[in-house]
Amino acid sequence: MQPNQPSQQPQQLDQVAGERLSHANRIFTSDLSVNEFALLHGAGFEPIDLVMGVSVYHVGFQFTGIRQQQELPVLTEATYRARWNAMSRMQAEADALKADGVVGVRLEWRQHGESLEHLEFIAVGTAVRYAKSPGSYRRPNGQAFTSHLSGQDMVTLMRTGYAPVAFVMGNCVFHVAVQGFRQMLSQMGRNMEMPQWTQGNYQARELAMSRMQAEAERDGATGVTGVSFDISNYAWGYHTVEFYASGTAIRRINEGDPITPQFTLGMNS
Repeated sequence: MQPNQPSQQPQQLDQVAGERLSHANRIFTSDLSVNEFALLHGAGFEPIDLVMGVSVYHVGFQFTGIRQQQELPVLTEATYRARWNAMSRMQAEADALKADGVVGVRLEWRQHGESLEHLEFIAVGTAVRYAKSPGSYRRPNGQAFTSHLSGQDMVTLMRTGYAPVAFVMGNCVFHVAVQGFRQMLSQMGRNMEMPQWTQGNYQARELAMSRMQAEAERDGATGVTGVSFDISNYAWGYHTVEFYASGTAIRRINEGDPITPQFTLGMNS
């Protein structure tokens, strides 16, 4: 489980965002490419509006001994909470639009202002509606699905009988112990493994992966696709790193159609 995981209750829609979204029926906005737009339109989905969520967070410190090899749960919780705030605000915008889902979700971060401890997380995606039967692709709890898959991947996924459920994530901030002086001397000029780094990286990755999988299970998914890893130091120095895993949780909705490869001959060769 994620340390001190936030409540999964729907977040209130921001008042400023509500004003913008109230005009969404006039004209849609999206960050879809032309190809993504065309493919999703052909599959029965129409864009509603660009939705986003932001969280600027102060990430503090957790002190530990330089020879200690362990997770730093205070920092793990802080960076997870900041991401969750951004994602839940984007989700609130999509639900306010009565969208079936959000496609092409990007969850990014940057340092905010002059302080290294101030981080801004922003989640952005395009809210879409299934025109033939609005609401039929929502999650079992009634919320819009969220997915980082591209429009092309979304259409391919649905052709195989699966539907996206939620963008899921897990993280772990880990302190890797500093080598002793004798160990450092024994490695000078030699090719050899550094066991504390190897083991620390393994532990951190496994914790991040297991937390991402736990989110998918909580949302009733049968699997996670498009998993990616990120490694960041933020302002903590080289021995404290965050491993972050994310992907799109999916569920089976029908048997789907077999996809056969198609051969294309380029005209520019």
